[in-house]
Amino acid sequence: MLKAMKIPAHSRLMAVLALFVAGLPALADTHFQARRMTRDDVPAGKGQCDIRLQVDGQVDVAVRGDLVSIKTISGRDARDDGSECNVPMPTREFQGFNFEVIDKRGDIRLAAEPSRRNDFSAVVAIRDSAGGEGRYHFRLSWMIPGNDFGRNPGSDRPPARRDDEFERPRTGAGGFSWNNTVSFKGDGRGSAILSGSGELRLGQVTIDIDRSGKVVASFRVDRGRPVNLTGQVLAQEDGRWKVDAMTEDRRLRGPMYLAVDNRGQVTSVRLDATDGRDRMQLNWDRK
Repeated sequence: MLKAMKIPAHSRLMAVLALFVAGLPALADTHFQARRMTRDDVPAGKGQCDIRLQVDGQVDVAVRGDLVSIKTISGRDARDDGSECNVPMPTREFQGFNFEVIDKRGDIRLAAEPSRRNDFSAVVAIRDSAGGEGRYHFRLSWMIPGNDFGRNPGSDRPPARRDDEFERPRTGAGGFSWNNTVSFKGDGRGSAILSGSGELRLGQVTIDIDRSGKVVASFRVDRGRPVNLTGQVLAQEDGRWKVDAMTEDRRLRGPMYLAVDNRGQVTSVRLDATDGRDRMQLNWDRK
């Protein structure tokens, strides 16, 4: 008569653990590339990624360029729900980074801004404690560096250019579009001197730039109507704009140079406009 084969106790324990682990959901990292944004409502000079996810549990989301990496901490793996970028986020120093929550069901926060320490990745922590999947939509935005204008969204290499050149954004036809603008404001002081008409003291400035590169600038004055200028962006780089500007009556025309800091505040404006006979010189600086 055959004797029953005895299985060592530790082997039985390992077998039970293997069956238990096999029944657990796998916790794996998820990686995908955000698709190219087809909307045209993002202002010129602004980069934007809208990250949309379905989350069940707790995850950490890292966005580098237009690549999204999701580490599952608990629950099921998160999945993409239509993430998109108009351009990849720069993988080097840049200005104007902003994080905004558009839609959420649980807790979501920015854990780390892009920096050299994290290889220029934005890290977002999400905790969804309700049952099932919850929709999360957060937006990353930044000022596009000048050498990223016209770049292939799938490329990490900037186009070759001379160090003294600005990159030139594409311009469109038609009038100014107030629905697709980026606005900058500044508190400061300056003057506009028009030959034969004396000097105007300038105060607060507001500058609007639409997606096609059209510009409207308005300066408050101590007395009377604001000084208004319009124009077209000729070049932009790292918070500096060169504009082909003209006065409100379209009589005087010349180059205008704008500078904006990484918080979107105007720091300086310079204009030298003429019609060949009369001339306006405008100089404005932040307080």
